[in-house]
Amino acid sequence: MTGSNSEHGKPYYGWVVVGLLLLIGIITLGTARFSFGVFFEALSSDFGWDRASVSGVFSLYMLLCPAFTIIAGWALGKYGPRRVFAASGVFTGLGLFLSSQVTAPWHLFFTYSLLLAAGSGYNYVISMTLVSQWFKKRRGLALGIVSCGVGIGMILIPPLASFFISSYGWRMAYVIMAVMVITIVVPAACLLRNPPPRKVTASDVGELESVTKEFSLVQAARTRNFWLQMAILFLSSTACYIINTHIVPLALDRGIDPMQAALLLSCIGGGSLAGRIAMGKFSDGVGGKRAFLVCTVILFVSMIGFAGASSSWLLYTFAVIFGFAFGGTSPVSTVLIGENFGVVHMGLIMAVINIGWDTGAAFGPLLAGHLFDISGSYFNALTSGGGCALLASVLLLMLRKTNQATR
Repeated sequence: MTGSNSEHGKPYYGWVVVGLLLLIGIITLGTARFSFGVFFEALSSDFGWDRASVSGVFSLYMLLCPAFTIIAGWALGKYGPRRVFAASGVFTGLGLFLSSQVTAPWHLFFTYSLLLAAGSGYNYVISMTLVSQWFKKRRGLALGIVSCGVGIGMILIPPLASFFISSYGWRMAYVIMAVMVITIVVPAACLLRNPPPRKVTASDVGELESVTKEFSLVQAARTRNFWLQMAILFLSSTACYIINTHIVPLALDRGIDPMQAALLLSCIGGGSLAGRIAMGKFSDGVGGKRAFLVCTVILFVSMIGFAGASSSWLLYTFAVIFGFAFGGTSPVSTVLIGENFGVVHMGLIMAVINIGWDTGAAFGPLLAGHLFDISGSYFNALTSGGGCALLASVLLLMLRKTNQATR
């Protein structure tokens, strides 16, 4: 089906929801999560921190994300997407603005780590949950489109933030991004809707799934697949965020100027756009497990490539390859959760399983910063990330189809 309501001849509102969530993801995740590497050197220079300490701000942010994701998963069912995503815009904007006003390094643990976790930490999970509830037949494609918000945010926001920093300083750059978040995200959130009632059949609403069997969170947690998927996300995320957080200082260490180094994040974002669409659509045909396995193998290859890259064009090449795999993990991990546990309770199930992803995203930057500080090189960090991706591939092969629990 095309996504139109066959009875009333109206466009299926699920696609409007997809567009709104795409925009929200670009702004909130682009400013709060993927621009941090651009501010890395400025924060380190102003406050005299080593790289492990600066990484700690981002790592604490990622560690706090699961708690707010669980709260937001509950709030989505109780209060609906409008209030949840409006709160996302308010807290993200407030966190960015207050980060511009800090006068001591530890202030950032409140303004950035805490407030931005409260504003953006759950954006991915709640967006993917909402889309999964709106779609079945084209779920992988719809999830891929929404997850492109991360890729587009990585393309647009880091060089924009770099321009703001070079033109106005890092403090004013945070102020400008705060205004962007408030004026774009909050109005977009007001246009979101809940999916149609689940008793309405697919023939009535175009794309909505008629579900007969589902897992509760407790039932899901009793399966081996639940814990395997959490471990797979932890390992994949560790590898991904070694690159996402340290690619700019890595490039600077290899003699690339700051603007070109920031463009590496854009290359990752560009590759991730292709990966999100291609792997989302691919998962519609082959399933989430096989699609995810392709991503982890590519992650392994790209991490080893980064370790050996000695020229700027090689770094750009592997940034695109890495970005494809990084982007692809987003929709296929959601598809995999839906295949194993259903979508009725997906918000809470994803929130808990994604503790693995968020913990890996906190661990990866700290690991890379520590290994750099003791060795003066990123080689050990990159090869460790490659090992994590390889182990994730092995765990994916251990997944087995779950026996559905009747709702």
